[in-house]
Amino acid sequence: MTNPIIIIPARMASTRLPGKPLADINGTPMIVHVWRRATEAGIGPVTVACAEADIATAITDAGGHAMLTRPDHPSGTDRIYEALQSLDPAGRHDVIINLQGDLPTLDANLIHVTAALLEPAVSEISTVAAVITDPEEITSSSVVKAIVSLAEGARSGRALYFSRNPGPSGAGPLLHHIGIYGFRRAALDRFVSLAPSPLEGREKLEQLRALEHGMRIDVGLVDTVPLGVDTSADLDRARAILSA
Repeated sequence: MTNPIIIIPARMASTRLPGKPLADINGTPMIVHVWRRATEAGIGPVTVACAEADIATAITDAGGHAMLTRPDHPSGTDRIYEALQSLDPAGRHDVIINLQGDLPTLDANLIHVTAALLEPAVSEISTVAAVITDPEEITSSSVVKAIVSLAEGARSGRALYFSRNPGPSGAGPLLHHIGIYGFRRAALDRFVSLAPSPLEGREKLEQLRALEHGMRIDVGLVDTVPLGVDTSADLDRARAILSA
């Protein structure tokens, strides 16, 4: 890993909370909070890849960099890939961090963990997860569980599956998956060329496409879960957290 870049995909057409990139959190649009967290990580340049000009304006007004992408991308990964082709056609950036635009309370250290997981040559894609401590999260379909081959005492391991259902069975912790991804450049090139896979469609989890096609995803354990903003109630929680 020599030259990472962070790209944050953003679009206004959220089904559960329309317009959420520009949702006001204590006087600042949510997407600006996320851009600030990414900038604080200090591992490389940060760009917001957005579907609408209003998002780009919010970022540039805050002093950041944004670029418009096609509005009809089926996923955030497709959106960051389009942005990457314009930002870096020569392929100078060998690691791409895909950071979701609805994590305003993110600890910037999670970005460092995600990037560091790609340092071993065998790693293609990286992400992070935390041990579930809230019993309600175990049965919640909105909390994605990472099933990871994790040796006792280890802080990282290889992902075997992701599911909205509890898993694995038996004694031991369950892991709350956090939607931050690191890609080696070649892995991102390959991923966006793959057709959507059966389990991806069934679980509505894009990362299963990589696993179904034999790609390696490594998962690092972290101690904090950033609040993902999907509803008005989540937005109120984010305002309370960030005001404190």
